[in-house]
Amino acid sequence: MRAVMLGLPGAGKGTQAERLGEVLGVPHVSTGAIFRQAVQTGTELGKAAKAYMEKGELVPDEITVGIVRERLESADCRKGFILDGFPRNLAQAKQLDEALARMGTRLDAVIDLEVPEQEAVRRITSRRVCSRCGATFGAGEPVDASGRVADVCPECGGRLSQRADDSEEVVRQRLQVYQESTRPLVDYYAGRGVLVRVPGVGPVEAVFEAVLAALRARNLVPSTLTPPGAREARR
Repeated sequence: MRAVMLGLPGAGKGTQAERLGEVLGVPHVSTGAIFRQAVQTGTELGKAAKAYMEKGELVPDEITVGIVRERLESADCRKGFILDGFPRNLAQAKQLDEALARMGTRLDAVIDLEVPEQEAVRRITSRRVCSRCGATFGAGEPVDASGRVADVCPECGGRLSQRADDSEEVVRQRLQVYQESTRPLVDYYAGRGVLVRVPGVGPVEAVFEAVLAALRARNLVPSTLTPPGAREARR
């Protein structure tokens, strides 16, 4: 399975991509993670990206695509991958298609997690992050022993707070950028016959079941494939 996970900021792309990768036995490729790795390991493309990042400038598409291509050419991606956070615009999508074609492969599916904007805003503005270990918690999390929402991290005891870029004003700006730059990818991939639409509202496990059901309907995963939790529940 070679797939891309699309959706508004706050749609749950990372969570669903990670789960899908685990079930299928292929890596979840987060562009944020591979950018950090490229910079830390000092690859030529990583050095080029770092120069732009340190100046607060956007990394050019050709460098971004190059870093992604390097990751997809890794041995663990030979059987597939779930891309999360890339492509972000039509130019990147077309360059990804070209890169995969040179590798002798193509995307099997582009999964669009459909979430209303107001729900995306609610999710992101409700998010809190631990100042010590960086753990992230959604609305109503974590819960302390008395059943109340805790103000400290259950992992390390650090203080939980909202990130500055999770304010409603910033979130609205990010959503506008998504609509202008990334939303056109829905039509692009629909035209190529690989778009899979999945409702993204509901409990995480229910959304994941919907992802698998949509992929099964296209014969992209075995009909017997079920989430680990579902298998355990049947025992």
